[in-house]
Amino acid sequence: MSIKRNMKRYLIMTIAIVLLATAWTGSPSQAAVPKLDNIRVALFMQLPGKYDDTTAAATFSSTGGMSIGVRKPDGINNWFNVDGAATARFAVDSFKVKVYESSTFASALAVQKRLQALKGTAFITSLSKNGAIIYQVIEGTYKTAAEAVTAQTKWKGDSELSKLVGGSNSVVQGPLHLESGPLTSKADAIAAASGFGAVGLDTYVAIRSQQSGSAYYSVMVGAAVSAAELQIVKAAAANASGGAALKEADASSAYLLIRNDHTVTAKAESSTELYMFAGNDTKVTVSPIGNDPIKLNERSARSYRGLFELSILNGRMAVVNELPFEQYLYSVVGVEMYPTWPIEALKAQAVAARTYALNRGFGFQIAHVVDTTLSQAYYGVGSERPSTIAAVEETAGEVALYNGKAIDAIYSANSGGFTADAKEAWGNAVPYMQAVKSPDASSEVGLNNWYRVVVPSGAIGYIREDLLAETGETTAAGSRIMLVNTNGTKVRKHPLIQDTIPVIATVDNGTRVVVLDKSVESNSMTWIRGPYSAQEMLTTINGKVKTPVSGPLKSLEVSQRGASGRATEITANGQKLAVTYPIDYRAALGVQGSLPSTLFQIEETAKVTMLGAGATTRTKPSDSNPVYMISAGGTKTEAVNANLFILDGSGNIRAATKEPSFRFVGSGNGHGVGLSQYGALSLAQQGYDYQYILKYYYKDVTIAKE
Repeated sequence: MSIKRNMKRYLIMTIAIVLLATAWTGSPSQAAVPKLDNIRVALFMQLPGKYDDTTAAATFSSTGGMSIGVRKPDGINNWFNVDGAATARFAVDSFKVKVYESSTFASALAVQKRLQALKGTAFITSLSKNGAIIYQVIEGTYKTAAEAVTAQTKWKGDSELSKLVGGSNSVVQGPLHLESGPLTSKADAIAAASGFGAVGLDTYVAIRSQQSGSAYYSVMVGAAVSAAELQIVKAAAANASGGAALKEADASSAYLLIRNDHTVTAKAESSTELYMFAGNDTKVTVSPIGNDPIKLNERSARSYRGLFELSILNGRMAVVNELPFEQYLYSVVGVEMYPTWPIEALKAQAVAARTYALNRGFGFQIAHVVDTTLSQAYYGVGSERPSTIAAVEETAGEVALYNGKAIDAIYSANSGGFTADAKEAWGNAVPYMQAVKSPDASSEVGLNNWYRVVVPSGAIGYIREDLLAETGETTAAGSRIMLVNTNGTKVRKHPLIQDTIPVIATVDNGTRVVVLDKSVESNSMTWIRGPYSAQEMLTTINGKVKTPVSGPLKSLEVSQRGASGRATEITANGQKLAVTYPIDYRAALGVQGSLPSTLFQIEETAKVTMLGAGATTRTKPSDSNPVYMISAGGTKTEAVNANLFILDGSGNIRAATKEPSFRFVGSGNGHGVGLSQYGALSLAQQGYDYQYILKYYYKDVTIAKE
C-alpha cells in the first residue's frame, strides 16, 4: 500500500514539474493551437488602403436552388427561395442616373450598349407605367448624389449617346421612397404597384422583414434624391388609389427593392429579378438549398461552397463568401500549387496556407482574407482536386508555430535558388524567415533553350533552338553561325513567346545569324527582361519612386544586396531610388509590368570600359568622346552604329549599344520569402515529407495540432 502511495506522490510531483517547466519555457509544441471553424473571404469590397475591387451587381445561381435572407445577431432569417432554374441578382439601392426610358426595348438596348462601351455600369429594367411596359436604362450605383450628377454630365457630353436618347432627359435617382403597408402576397404587391404606375410614377415591389423574422411584401414609389423631391412624389401619388396612405420608407432597416432586370438576358421577353438592398448594417445572405455550390457570374462564373453575404461598406457593395475553413483550403492548395505535384509538397502547402490565414486574423474589417494573391488565391470548387482535398484532410488542423503563435507563413512560387531574408523584402527581420538555399530548378525541366542572335539587319533578339540549325561555321571572333530553318521565324525580345510584346524581326528559312549567347526559356527560376531604353526606364522609375530622378538616365546599378543576393538598394545616375520597401523595386523598374523578383543583375548595355595606350582606361557612356575602330587596312573610322560587339579577354562577346539601355537578367518569381513552392516540389521528389519541408523554409518552427 505504501508503495502505491509513494508511486502516486511521485507521479503527481512529476506531472507538476512537467507543467511548471512548460510554463517557464513556453514551448511552442504545448501552446494552444489557433482554430477557425468558418472563414470569411471577401471577393468584392472597397477598403481604402487595403483592397479595392468592386462590382455594381452580383449575380448568383445554384442547381439546387438558393435561399435569400438577412443575417441578424441571432442568426439568419430566410425570406424566400429561388429555384434552381433561376438567378438572383443584387445591387445597392443608392444614387444612380436614369439615362433613358422608352416603350421600345431595342432602343433601350442600344443606349445600354453605348454606356457599356463608355465604361459605364448600365442596367436595363422594366416596369408598368402609364398603362404600358416601359424599359429604363439606369447607370451606376454611386455613393452620393454629387457623384451621380458628375456621371450624368459625362453621359450628356457624349454625342453618340445623345443621338440615341433623342429628347429623353436623364434624371438622377436616389434611395428615398414612399412605401405602402404590408401586403398579403407578391401578387397583391404587383397589382398595387400597377395602380401607382398608371399615374406615371416609378413603382416597385419590395420585401421587408416582420418582427417575427418572416418576410412580407410592400410597394415602394419613387426614387428621390432628397426629402423635398420625395414630397413632390407624394403629391403625385395622392392621385392614385391608396396614395394618401403611403409613408416615407424606413431607410434604416433592411429591405429588398425588386426591379425587373433585362441586362443579363438582353431580351425584352425575359428578365431576372434585381434585388436592390439598403439599410443600416444590412447583411443579405444567399445560401444554397442542398449541397450544390453557388455560382457567382461576376467572379469569372466560379462556383463556391458555403453561403454569400452582401453588405454595404464605404458606400459600395461588399461580397463575402463564408464557408468551413478547411474546405476553403481545398481550393487554395489547388490554385497555389499544381494538384499533380507530390502529396508531401501539397501537404506542406496546406499547412502553410492554413497557418497564413490564421495568422492574419480578421484582416479586412468584415473578412479574414480576400480571394486574390493579396491574401491567397481562392477560386472556389473548380480548383479543388482529390489530391488537394487529401492534402488538407491529412494535415487537418496542423499549424506552424513559433514561440507558441501561428507564423506569418508567406510563400512564393520560386525563390531563384536562394530564399530571401524578410529584411531583404520589407526591411524588417523575422527570426523564422532566413535566407536558405532552395532547389528551385525543377521549374526548368523540359523547357527549350533559346539563342540570342544577331540577324543580318543588325537587330538582336531571341530564336528558339528548334528553329535553328548548326552550320559548323564561326565568325572571325569565334562566334557560332547558325541557320534559320523555318519561314516566318520570329525574333523575340525575350526568350519566351509573348504575343503582347512586338517582335524584333521576322526571318525566313536559310537566314544566317550570329549567336551571342544561349539561355533557357524564361520561367519561374530564370528570366530576362529588356533591354529598355533610357527614356522608358526613366519614365517608369519616376512614376513609382518618392523622389524623381533627373534625366537623362545614364546609369542604373544595384548598390546594395541582401543575404540572398537580392537588390536592397538601387541607384540611378548615382542617386538612390527612394522606395518604401526593397521589394518595391520590382514595380519601380518594371517597364512592362513588375519584374518577377529582386534577385537580378542589371546590364547597362552602353557601359563599356576600354583599355587604351599606356594602360589608360575610358568608360562609356560617362566619357562622351567618340569611339574609333581600326580596320585590317589601318583605316580609322568612328563607331556610329547602334550596336558594338565587344570581345573581352576571356573570349566572351557582348552586344553594347551607343545609347544607354538596360537589361535585367534575374532569378526567381515572387518576394522569395518563406516557402518556395518549386523548392517544395524538389524536396518532395527527393523523398522529404511535408514537416521537413516546412521546417526547412521556416526556421525553428513547430508543427502542432489542436
